[in-house]
Amino acid sequence: MGNSLTIAGVHAGYGAVRVLADVSVNVGGGETVVLLGTNGNGKSTLMKCIMGIVRPSAGAIVAEIEGEPYDLIGRTTEEIVDLGIALVPEGRRLFPRLTVEENLLLGAFRPKARARIKANLDFCFSAFPRLAERRRQLAGSMSGGEQQMLALGRALMLAPRILLIDEPSVGLAPVLVARTIDAIRQLKQQYRLTVLMAEQNFPQALRIADRGYVIVHGKIAFEGKSAEELNNNDLIRKFYLGL
Repeated sequence: MGNSLTIAGVHAGYGAVRVLADVSVNVGGGETVVLLGTNGNGKSTLMKCIMGIVRPSAGAIVAEIEGEPYDLIGRTTEEIVDLGIALVPEGRRLFPRLTVEENLLLGAFRPKARARIKANLDFCFSAFPRLAERRRQLAGSMSGGEQQMLALGRALMLAPRILLIDEPSVGLAPVLVARTIDAIRQLKQQYRLTVLMAEQNFPQALRIADRGYVIVHGKIAFEGKSAEELNNNDLIRKFYLGL
């Protein structure tokens, strides 16, 4: 049974400000698809539309979970999370005054995840040994890289089928960005996840992408059928990779 995401002709914004215009993106089962673009081009808004935080003014968003289609538009964020769709938000959004373990446990609130709390917690600590070492430490006292690990782990506690990751490189040193991208690749393979990642760090994103899209001023400017096609696009190489 597949877990996929289909976004078709989505328009969205905030009041009179239009942010997304006729955006269509497809993420097939088991794929890692990247949404590439610099700040202010609508990547985070699209993620919020998928999660029910922002309601599109037009278009369709359909998730297929274990072979069953679900129309996401009009559903609450809680209902979308209950389907097995998790978001690692930009800026991580942790609870700084709670411990590492408490932050992780908060990720396991959906009914299907509650029965697997111990197994999922063990998996998180196995995937991120540093979190196991610091399970009693307050999240707000950790480094940026450690907090990003914790944000990823919290999403995994949800036992997701589709994982959305918004700007995982923000605020991290280059070496930590590389480690974070490697961790996402490992988790995707181990957990058999379908992943949509929004990112402005093109070289790092292309390391794990099966394929992807470039969004410019709220519109899809280019669709790459493979990572190689993205890497070899003249527009991307000139304006985003500096080549």
